[in-house]
Amino acid sequence: MQENNTELSVSTEVLEKMAELAACEIEGVAGICKRAIDLKDALKAKSAFKGVTVDNVNGAIHINVFISAQKGVKVREVAEAVQNNVKDRIQTMTGTAVTKVNVTVADIDLKGEEEF
Repeated sequence: MQENNTELSVSTEVLEKMAELAACEIEGVAGICKRAIDLKDALKAKSAFKGVTVDNVNGAIHINVFISAQKGVKVREVAEAVQNNVKDRIQTMTGTAVTKVNVTVADIDLKGEEEF
């Protein structure tokens, strides 16, 4: 009997989109922020301003998410909820271990604030 072994491969861009959607599901997240460019990313122009980055390190996934929090939320609780949701969603959908999810609150959404 012949075995039919297949391998599933998910592109980094798809993982980034999945992580972005998972982060935006959390109450208190206003959206994904474009992060500031650093020297490493200057060499890879297409990822220089991404709000979500995914690295595959020895078969495990490391994710960095840059979010904008809504005004008045408890930032720590929102960031922890984002970490947990992103990790759970990616692991469930891909079956690959997510060993690190770094969440950076890069902005606070102040919509509705009076401008001076």
